[in-house]
Amino acid sequence: QVQFVESGGGLVQPGGSLRLSCAASGGSFRLYYMGWYRQAPGKQRESVARVTVGGSPSYADSVKGRFTISRDNAKNTVYLQMNSLKPEDTAVYYCNTYPRPQWDWGQGTQVTVSS
Repeated sequence: QVQFVESGGGLVQPGGSLRLSCAASGGSFRLYYMGWYRQAPGKQRESVARVTVGGSPSYADSVKGRFTISRDNAKNTVYLQMNSLKPEDTAVYYCNTYPRPQWDWGQGTQVTVSS
């Protein structure tokens, strides 16, 4: 069983930046594709970014060009650099394996984009 601890969220003004971290423990992190997901109030959880075992990223259209996903297999950590944030990016952000979330969700980290 892999456990995830997300951090780095907060309140930021439109156009601002945040860097999220997700630390994984209890499993072979380096063997999995990893993804960042988000869930806004009243909406389903959605995948916004994912990274292969080798580090190749891909993104949802809604964040392409603004978000950057990366991973450090030595630290069992995946990151999400978020730039040019918009109010519609407001959500709780989670990490898990991709494309199928295999492990229990962590507590997530709240990102609020507001002036």
